[in-house]
Amino acid sequence: MKQFWVDARPWNKEIVTTAIESGADAVVTDRAEDVHRLGRITTIAPDGNLVLGIDIIECTITDKKSENEAAGKGKHKIVIVTTSDWTVIPLENLVAQSDRIIAAVKDIREAELALHVLEKGVYGILLKTSDPSVVKDVAALLKNASGSVRLVPFTVTKIQPVGMGDRVCVDTCSMLTDGDGMLMGNTSSAMLLVHAETLENPYVAPRPFRVNAGAVHAYILLPDGKTAYLSDLSIGGQVLVSDSHGAARSAIIGRTKIERRPLLLVEAQADEGGVKASLILQNAETIRLVTPQGSAISVVNLATGNSILGCSLEGGRHFGMPVKETIREK
Repeated sequence: MKQFWVDARPWNKEIVTTAIESGADAVVTDRAEDVHRLGRITTIAPDGNLVLGIDIIECTITDKKSENEAAGKGKHKIVIVTTSDWTVIPLENLVAQSDRIIAAVKDIREAELALHVLEKGVYGILLKTSDPSVVKDVAALLKNASGSVRLVPFTVTKIQPVGMGDRVCVDTCSMLTDGDGMLMGNTSSAMLLVHAETLENPYVAPRPFRVNAGAVHAYILLPDGKTAYLSDLSIGGQVLVSDSHGAARSAIIGRTKIERRPLLLVEAQADEGGVKASLILQNAETIRLVTPQGSAISVVNLATGNSILGCSLEGGRHFGMPVKETIREK
């Protein structure tokens, strides 16, 4: 998740309040105590949680020399990069050398450009504006979306009850809609889209904030592209939610529930490239996968030959991060 910081220098109570209400990660200010009276948020200030010049470095880019200085400092600390002419910031060069660059921007257009530099974008942005509506717009850009996931059709090749085990429900702080789900798999190389509990059924009321995800060992895809074990998810963390078109966003975890239930193994193969995916799910009518048409299909109605959505990823992970080493998952 990209960092969203707001510059409240000189003091602007309305901007600080809007930043807090919009979910900003930090406020740069010269009055940290006043910020903390309005809400809990990280302050970057002489008396803040982080101190400018010590924890965070500010650099103004005017020429190649200052660019090199910023790149050098960015190898060790977070660097806020600013300039009088934003269009001449060589963000490509800085991002190529450091993953700790915060770009100072003044509107949503500049924010969008900074977030897509070299595809991976800057570490975050620092918004300088006196207009609260701009704070809200940029917050929505960063906080409500996590880019996209390339979903592809997988053909179901095997469905098999495997006995009792522990499965995880992921309850989010968001109301999910039909077609929404989370991506998870028995391996990190391919995952299946598991539908949220948004649909009516004769047995239990919908739980539109929930995805009944899978067994405790399964990987789940996170907003930053890393993975986590379902058993490791914790309150206040974030998971990636994708719709059936691959439009992705993050959701905060409000609770996870681990219970012993009958389990079902689903195996599938990508129509393109032949990558194999598998996932162990609870064996119940309310557990659904997603078809390429965007509809939900219950695991009790699933049959070999059915088409469901999933994604292929770089396999082999160490603490959730892709690694280049010999790893076989099976």
